[in-house]
Amino acid sequence: MVQVGKKAAGPKAKKQKVTFTVDCTKPVEDKIMEIGSFEKFLLDKIKVGNKTGALKDQVTVTKEKSKVTVTAETHMSKRYVKYLTKKYLKKHNVRDWLRVIASNKDRSVYELRYFNIADTAEEEED
Repeated sequence: MVQVGKKAAGPKAKKQKVTFTVDCTKPVEDKIMEIGSFEKFLLDKIKVGNKTGALKDQVTVTKEKSKVTVTAETHMSKRYVKYLTKKYLKKHNVRDWLRVIASNKDRSVYELRYFNIADTAEEEED
């Protein structure tokens, strides 16, 4: 007899930890945003299993000086962290001055930078 539907027993795949960092150095130094409120916003808004606030042990959010680190043991996309960061900026009315950019050095790091208003003002004069 042949058994149907059974899979060969093999080594189980380890869960991949995914870590994303949002560097808020410039806005925090200029006192435009508070790092603590951003951390709380992420803790409240991150969804796990289509439920907000139900992070369990799967997602951790930590802050270090002016950086917030999100570590997930489940699948989480980088774009989702960017989306939540933009949502926070919009809620605090600073989305017009700040933008979220992936770092050139490390692709798992986002930076909050100011829009370069000086360049656009010169272009409008011409």
